[in-house]
Amino acid sequence: MQVTRSLLAALVAMAALPMTGEETRTRQLSLEDCIQLALQHNLDIQVVRREPAIAELNLSLAYAGYDPVFSAGYNHFFNQNPGAFNPNINLFIPGSQTEGDAANLGLSGLLPTGLSYSLTGQTAESEGSQRTVIGNTVVDVPFQNANSSAGIQLRQPLLKNFWIDGTRLNITLSRKNLKISDLVVRRQIMTTVAAVEQAYYQLIAAMDAVNVQRAALQLAEKLLAENRKRVEVGVLAPLDEKEAESQVAASRAALLGAENSVTTAQNALKQLFTANYLEWHGVLLEPTAKLSALPQTFNRQDSWQRGLSLRPDLEQARIELEKSNVSLRYTKNQLFPQLDVVGSYGQSGAGNTFGDSLRGTADAEGTRYGYGVELSIPLSNRAARQRHRIAKEQIEQQVLRLKQLEQSILVEIDNAIAQARTSLQQVEASKAAVEFAEQALAAEQKKLESGKSTSFQVLTLQRTLTQRRYEYLSALTGYNVSLARLALSEGSTLERNNITVEVR
Repeated sequence: MQVTRSLLAALVAMAALPMTGEETRTRQLSLEDCIQLALQHNLDIQVVRREPAIAELNLSLAYAGYDPVFSAGYNHFFNQNPGAFNPNINLFIPGSQTEGDAANLGLSGLLPTGLSYSLTGQTAESEGSQRTVIGNTVVDVPFQNANSSAGIQLRQPLLKNFWIDGTRLNITLSRKNLKISDLVVRRQIMTTVAAVEQAYYQLIAAMDAVNVQRAALQLAEKLLAENRKRVEVGVLAPLDEKEAESQVAASRAALLGAENSVTTAQNALKQLFTANYLEWHGVLLEPTAKLSALPQTFNRQDSWQRGLSLRPDLEQARIELEKSNVSLRYTKNQLFPQLDVVGSYGQSGAGNTFGDSLRGTADAEGTRYGYGVELSIPLSNRAARQRHRIAKEQIEQQVLRLKQLEQSILVEIDNAIAQARTSLQQVEASKAAVEFAEQALAAEQKKLESGKSTSFQVLTLQRTLTQRRYEYLSALTGYNVSLARLALSEGSTLERNNITVEVR
């Protein structure tokens, strides 16, 4: 079979040369080779492998809620007041002017306990002249002064936003999303590996199907040659020759269809293990394995246990439920009134110059402090109550969906085991059917040679033999595919193929 498959690959390659005008080469690949290529180049895997990186960035983004915010400002000001007439002294008093600079600094942020803080510092320096009246004389009095202050304000929630707030909620959800992203990658790798297995088996089957159809054509051509000789000597009617010619034509058409199926199967496998189809377009894949049916013992309880513990989609559903419980805690906390402890402290200083005011602030020439509690109670709090109820309903819904998924996994595994067992039995039965069909055809050909049968009976048995060979090939393919699907249903695809996955 292996020699025949190699010859077929060479024939198909030579047949493709005139049509494509490209150099076609053959490459032998084992199933392990195809899987390794898929792990490196499959586009679906490459797409989902970006998910953990995105999830890590989102987690970092969630922690940005604790990043302090620095602020700074500076402005220059000038103010000139117009003069005014003072009727008391019957004198017009000219205006005054002030010019100066002011600057401020600030640092604010949030701590993981929910404590918010704000550090502030301001300073201003001004100079100018102010006109006043002494007696009946207007006096222009110059001035220069500066003042500075620094302080801190704190606010700690005691009820609402105490054990969880928006920032802590986002961080917790982002951490769980990171775990989910790993599971998504693992699931996609398992799905791709299982698809590669199935495509590999189907390629072998497609190439073996060409051999089956080629053998059918040889039988038909042999019978046609024999019938022509019999017609020439007058021992067979011309109608029998036409029936044989019809069978030859039908076999040739079927062979062309089988060869096209090989091309389709080749492309299906290539698409799974390459990110650049053009590199593989001129390559004819030659599987190094052949289809066989190795009996396997099935244990339903063990398979169910593997499915409930290894399936990434089931673990993902459980983490989604955990996320909903975290959201429920948050919505419950939002039901409480806003009760905050607040406190503030500050120092200030003043002087003629900027330096004097800073020294006065540092020496605490002026101090202030305050503390207390602030209570805020929504009269209805309808929005928070409805959000909490919605979260509870969603959790109940997710619990049911989780049970639904667990049950569907059990059913899926049960069906997969039944299919694998049936496929193995079909392999044994179809193999025997092929042997019986071969024996029946050989006996009928001997009867035809002795004149005790007809060409129609031989043609019928030839078609039956071809059909039985197809059925045997289909059973072999189905059994191997069913094992791959069973492993995927159990979540044991990677273990089955000795693959270790490191997502991050």
